[in-house]
Order: sequence, then structure tokens, then C-alpha cells
Amino acid sequence: MNQNLAHIALLVNDYDEAINFYVNKLNFELIEDTKLSDVKRWVLIKLKGQQDFSLLLAKAANKEQQSRIGNQTGGRVFLFLHTDDFERDYYNLLNQNIEIIREPKEETYGKVLVFKDLYGNLWDLIEPKN
Repeated sequence: MNQNLAHIALLVNDYDEAINFYVNKLNFELIEDTKLSDVKRWVLIKLKGQQDFSLLLAKAANKEQQSRIGNQTGGRVFLFLHTDDFERDYYNLLNQNIEIIREPKEETYGKVLVFKDLYGNLWDLIEPKN
């Protein structure tokens, strides 16, 4: 059997503000934006060069889902973004006024920092050691 993880749903408050943040500030690529109904869209974004995985931007549809926006993991780091150029991406975060929660640090596995996305989800930016 051959399986792979294709998408992870990321709860958002608004499709367009989420697209703007991830595409224009974090340099993701919008790969699909299909209207499914008057209130629901199928919005996929991926990292440039990423082949088989994307984030599904899912607009919260009720109060329970809205309560989870920005806190899908109970305050833990949610997503892990690997990079081939830590300094480039660190300075992009600073230039885009994205909040850094933990400043860059050298760990046994590589350089790492923690930042918040527009909803408060925590991300690790990691440049793994070779």
C-alpha cells in the first residue's frame, strides 16, 4: 500500500486575509481557490518547490471552530517549516513584521526560531544541519 499526507486543514477567520498573509508574507504559492458555495471555498496553498503537500485554508464555520483559530494544538508549535537559508527567511519574517516568539537558536539538529502566524499559530523555522 502506498499512502502520503496530502493536506492539513488550517482554520482561518477569512479566506482572503489568510491568502494574503501566507502568499505575500510567507511566500507560499496559491495553487487552488475554488468556490464551493456562497460561504465555502477550497483554498490550497503550498511552499514553492513543494510537490505532494499543501495547507487547506478552512474558514471556521461555527463558534466551536472559531474558538480553535490560532490554537489548533493547545499552544504548542503546530507547523514546522524547513529552510535551506535560515538568514534569508529570518529577515523576511522581520521585514514582514511577523512576531518572533523565540529568537534564533542553534540546536543539535540545526538553527531554529519560533514565530506566530496572523492567527497566533506557532511555527518553527528550522534550517536542519546536514
